[in-house]
Amino acid sequence: QVQLVNSGGGLVQAGGSLRLSCTTSRSIFSMAWYRQASGKPREWIATVITRGSTNIAAYLKDRFTVSRDNTNNTIFLQMNSLKPEDTAVYYCAAQLVPGPYPYWGQGTQVTVSS
Repeated sequence: QVQLVNSGGGLVQAGGSLRLSCTTSRSIFSMAWYRQASGKPREWIATVITRGSTNIAAYLKDRFTVSRDNTNNTIFLQMNSLKPEDTAVYYCAAQLVPGPYPYWGQGTQVTVSS
């Protein structure tokens, strides 16, 4: 079993920045960021493989970056130049082996005001 705690959300004006973090209770194979806006399906943002590469959705690469602290089983999502359409609940997820993500954080709300 893996527990995840993600934090760092909040209210920010358009053009501002936020950094989200997600910490797992143990080392894992990979983690990912997703978000879900009200009334919309969940969408993938980024994947961080603990001993490998990171990938970010192409349409977010110019504003979002991911980083990791393997020692503390933590990943970060740095979000810059935020837009109102970035408003969503942001989730992190983890997996011990490649495949679906069975472990999810509680989500953190990000609200971008215009």
